[in-house]
Amino acid sequence: MSLPSIPLAGVIGHPIAHSKSPLLHGHWLKTYGIPGHYVPLEVEADALGDVLKMMPKMGFVGCNVTIPHKEHVVQYVDQITDRATLIGAVNTLIFRPDGGILGDNTDGYGFIENLRQGAPEWDAAAGPAVVLGAGGAARAVVASLLDAGAPEILLTNRTRIRADNLREDFGARVKVVEWVQAGNILEEGATLVNTTSLGMAGKSKLRVPMDGLRKETVVTDLVYTPLITSLLKTAQEAGCVTVDGLGMLLHQAVPGFERWFGRRPVVDDATRQVVLG
Repeated sequence: MSLPSIPLAGVIGHPIAHSKSPLLHGHWLKTYGIPGHYVPLEVEADALGDVLKMMPKMGFVGCNVTIPHKEHVVQYVDQITDRATLIGAVNTLIFRPDGGILGDNTDGYGFIENLRQGAPEWDAAAGPAVVLGAGGAARAVVASLLDAGAPEILLTNRTRIRADNLREDFGARVKVVEWVQAGNILEEGATLVNTTSLGMAGKSKLRVPMDGLRKETVVTDLVYTPLITSLLKTAQEAGCVTVDGLGMLLHQAVPGFERWFGRRPVVDDATRQVVLG
């Protein structure tokens, strides 16, 4: 496929000013000398369909989709990948030369690649994964952990019904545990993942007791503000290998950039520093 002379991509959300994606993609465009642009687009829900129709005519080759449009945008795509169907949300759009829109979800890919880079010895098959939370991010995490070979997911969420719904979608390898029992299952986990916003700057603290944490457990937190959350600090003190959440944001962007601009970018220290500011 021949790209426009100056291909455009961007990120659609509401609000969007906080997004790190323009910094990230702008860094890669500059690093690889690609004559393209990546822009933030503030789009309200009722304008989403019209905006997506116009974007290819304006030279856009694709875009990212973020809150609150990741589920809503599914109705506007002509084709959707298996992983996006399984997760029930789309975060990456490719505008095809025939006018069709392909919807993908790269969050699970980004999560696994971040773990592999940050904890090279990590093996999904080493034992059960304990997953805190059952929202949209948890769906991507659970799907990718099962695909990577985790024998069981011990899933817990403050609102049980959301965890039960997720188990119905993903099957018998997902076991739901009451939130008040979360501390009691940590010793079973080879991997521990926080997919909630608990522990994020400005949010409530994650109040799960951590005394059952084993030093063999690989611990990761999807929160990256602060970069070292209280969960990661506690896990480090317990001797665990820890992986911060920033890498997931970086790695999930790789497949989209490659599709839009024809170059597979590398996630390295320079990339991290640009996004950290």
